Amino acid sequence: MRTVIVVLILTAFVAGCSKSSKENTPTYVSLEQYSEYDCEYIAKELMRVNDQANSLAGQLDEDAETDSAVTGVGLVLFWPALFFLGGTKEQEATYATLRGEHNALEQALIQKKCG
Repeated sequence: MRTVIVVLILTAFVAGCSKSSKENTPTYVSLEQYSEYDCEYIAKELMRVNDQANSLAGQLDEDAETDSAVTGVGLVLFWPALFFLGGTKEQEATYATLRGEHNALEQALIQKKCG
């Protein structure tokens, strides 16, 4: 019984860890919002979204590595450190939206037959 309780507590802490950028799934973004724009605007917007997503991906990956290290140390040496895991849910949501925008912009370029 004690083992089950310990496993449940550890699972709750690990679930609070930050996700790396690869674990984050894109949010759906409608292609319709780009239907009125020309190829040049869509290409510039795609570059802007890529820059933001790449910057945020690096930060999310760094946070995930930090959380992983804190989890290891917390489990072995100092369990109260586990309370400080995560805290990047807003960034993860922003990154998922950016990836969704990226997908929609790529589809808009294909739909408009842009080079």
